[in-house]
Amino acid sequence: MAEQAHIFQINRSDGGVPKEPVREGQVTSLGLESDRQNDTIHHGGPQRALCLYALERIVDLQAEGHPIYPGSTGENLTLAGLDWAHVVPGTRLRLGEEVLIEITQYTTPCQKIVDSFAEGQIERMSQDEHPGWSRAYARVLSEGRIRVGDRVRVEGGA
Repeated sequence: MAEQAHIFQINRSDGGVPKEPVREGQVTSLGLESDRQNDTIHHGGPQRALCLYALERIVDLQAEGHPIYPGSTGENLTLAGLDWAHVVPGTRLRLGEEVLIEITQYTTPCQKIVDSFAEGQIERMSQDEHPGWSRAYARVLSEGRIRVGDRVRVEGGA
């Protein structure tokens, strides 16, 4: 039986990486309420309110020898049990009972996450070079509270 998709970890910071885990959080149209970004030109805002990544991709990257861990590349939500290759722009995800988000774009890896990769290989997360291995940005369609362990469901879109 396939694992039920769920929120494995919620991550926040006062700016920069790594983001530290929290048990729950309030999601608004601008993202996780207690989270901040140092670079608001390239991060944050309504179309990049949340950054998401798959636990399975992190584990696979660790197996390749990269020192990545949940939150180290700046994702707000580390999700488990989703087929990450199908998390594409336009996909809508229900997080718990209240929050609905829509994937808007893939992220571009930057030098701030270099410590998560052996020999600085940040391109390992590049959608252009390794399709299906990028983190994803999402906009918030319905605000609410989320908790670690909350179910994640695909609700349409692409």
